[in-house]
Amino acid sequence: MLPDLVAATCRRLDLQICGPPFPGGSVSYVVPVKRADGEAVLKCQFIDRESRHEAEALLAWNGTGAIRLLDHAAETGVLLLERCRPGRFLADDPCADKLGVMADLLRKLLVPAAGPFNSLKDEATLWIHSLDRDWRRAGKPCEHRLVEAAIDALSGLTSQETACVLLHQDLHGHNVLAAERAPWLAIDPKPLVGDPAFCLSPIVRSFEFGHSEAEVLYRLDRLSGELDIDRERARLWTIGQTMAWAFSSSWSWRHFDTSRWLLG
Repeated sequence: MLPDLVAATCRRLDLQICGPPFPGGSVSYVVPVKRADGEAVLKCQFIDRESRHEAEALLAWNGTGAIRLLDHAAETGVLLLERCRPGRFLADDPCADKLGVMADLLRKLLVPAAGPFNSLKDEATLWIHSLDRDWRRAGKPCEHRLVEAAIDALSGLTSQETACVLLHQDLHGHNVLAAERAPWLAIDPKPLVGDPAFCLSPIVRSFEFGHSEAEVLYRLDRLSGELDIDRERARLWTIGQTMAWAFSSSWSWRHFDTSRWLLG
């Protein structure tokens, strides 16, 4: 279905596919294309709750800290994006100060925002209501206290009013690419709007930056300090999102470790 949509979009926009699909996409089909004024990337995806407003997020950032949107068709989930070269993943760069890169990107990405994006508070409410069910469906793969801690954390956080900024819900080392226009650019935002302290969650729980108690706590301490983010709120958001996403992950045991370490 998605390849057919790519072909139809190429005909409509006068694009030429110029290489094989990029690897790694599980809910999208992404291919390099050529158009009259140069290279681009065509992304076709199934529209769901997380991806629905990706185009609007990219438009809001307008190329500052994130890949630039060139065109889109909201009704079909098709995005025409700038191509990043060399396109190396931050996670795979042996020399980069990865947390320094993430801090620099977040300074650019955390912009005030409201609609049409889904709110972090609403998303967290869905997590609260589904966590226990998801834990049971997954076969109770961890101690229930981790589920209870996540529900308690999310319940407390959603009861409080905070500043409202645009959030990249999935900012990790394989969603940041090396580019020519800027050293590094974020992709695939899964946008939300809400508490700025949430912004550290996907980075702190990202085991591609190192999976040990010391490394997890170092990410939390360094980034909250450099960005002047409330460390305790960031810790609680990370516990909440880590557990909410854990039961659909083949590496869920690492999520459970992260939650245990953050609980102390």
